[in-house]
Amino acid sequence: MTDFPFGFSNRDDDDARKRGEEPNGPEANNPFGFPIGGGAGGFDPAQLGQMLTSLGQMLSGMGQPGGAASGPVNYDVAKRLARQQLGASVTPVPAGAKKAVADAAHLAELWLDGATTLPAGAARTVAWTANDWIEETLSTWKRLCDPVAEQISGMWTAQLPEEAREFAAPMVGMLGQMGGLAFGSQLGQALGQLAKEVLTSTDIGLPLGPSGTGALLPAAISEFSEGLEQPESEILVFLAAREAAHQRLFAHVPWLRPQVLGAVEDYARGIKMDFSALEQAAQGIDPMSLTDPSKLEEILAQGTFEPQTTPEQKQALERLETLLALIEGWVQVVVADAVGERLPGAGALAETLRRRRATGGPAEQTFATLVGLELRPRKLREAAQLWRRLTTDAGVDARDGVWAHPDLLPSSEDLDSPAGFIDSVIGGGAAAFDDPLAQLAETEARERAEAEADREGGDGPDTPDLGKDKG
Repeated sequence: MTDFPFGFSNRDDDDARKRGEEPNGPEANNPFGFPIGGGAGGFDPAQLGQMLTSLGQMLSGMGQPGGAASGPVNYDVAKRLARQQLGASVTPVPAGAKKAVADAAHLAELWLDGATTLPAGAARTVAWTANDWIEETLSTWKRLCDPVAEQISGMWTAQLPEEAREFAAPMVGMLGQMGGLAFGSQLGQALGQLAKEVLTSTDIGLPLGPSGTGALLPAAISEFSEGLEQPESEILVFLAAREAAHQRLFAHVPWLRPQVLGAVEDYARGIKMDFSALEQAAQGIDPMSLTDPSKLEEILAQGTFEPQTTPEQKQALERLETLLALIEGWVQVVVADAVGERLPGAGALAETLRRRRATGGPAEQTFATLVGLELRPRKLREAAQLWRRLTTDAGVDARDGVWAHPDLLPSSEDLDSPAGFIDSVIGGGAAAFDDPLAQLAETEARERAEAEADREGGDGPDTPDLGKDKG
């Protein structure tokens, strides 16, 4: 995918533009992000007709009760377009595949018990189709995409004087609905593509699925297994172990899920537009030129309307990258210890997935398309090395005890120079890690008590069950 919706552009595209290079392929002359032409890049009237029909249905829905979804993104449109990309029908998961997933998850949990002090986090592990993945993860995508869309759409009206805002209210409302359709269309295209590629519910490092539910996608795993030397059954167990390790971490570290998702929201809140550049561009624009698509594309290509990177965004992005690297590195070490010599090809599989993630595979690119940031843990290898050294020097209990509180986690600087952090765990900070399960239980109990107090006072919604420590 080369299109970056929500007004964002790819860094590689920016570099190419500075060098005077032009993008190649059918997307080069397609400013609207819709696929034009068949597989060879030619014009396909059937596809154009289908696109116009879909657009007409979306626009007609705006005038119907409930047709215009509230909020900055039209998720009804997103879901519809995502499913359209998957085809007229998605084959249900066969009974044999469901049993294979359940057996692999059970085996993975048994192996993980000896590699980490964190107990099982998933109450069940299920087999999903691509449609299931769209349905089950959409609520999390709403949390991730809404702040970006709200921030961008709100910038335009925020710059208007109060009198102008009241006068333009009807137009602003209509533009808001159109913006929701546009965001929904782009989200649907991206989710439809990603649904074909993800292997598990935590494949991109975020807890996208429902709390307490692990999920594997057998059809995608079969496609991923093609060309690899390992048997598909071993690959399934390995991926089940990774999914189970993620679930243990997110279930029994109650602050982790909101911290990760909150970092994405902080990034969105830091989005700013350079309206001085916008004003300068407006002075030199001939209003009649806006009716010419090629002129409009030329104006948009100048980058005038793109959000500016702010210090707040850089800080949020650094926190997110470090946290994702720590999560992924811990999962790598724990899974490697769990499968051990039981799966001879585990090392090669781990390296394949590490490269797929660290070099920006399809999942990372899709996330960049959706929320405008690159979800790439750049210090993944350093994080894995730190967790490995901590396991060797301090032991499993001390390693897992680091997750008891966010202040105990290593920083980005610690990933570059881990010796001091490891010494602090072994030496002066040892008391904090005497009983990591007790630390985690205390944190969970405090979170539950706060949630109960909020519910009794009517101040907040119910919080999901975070799981129970094993006795």
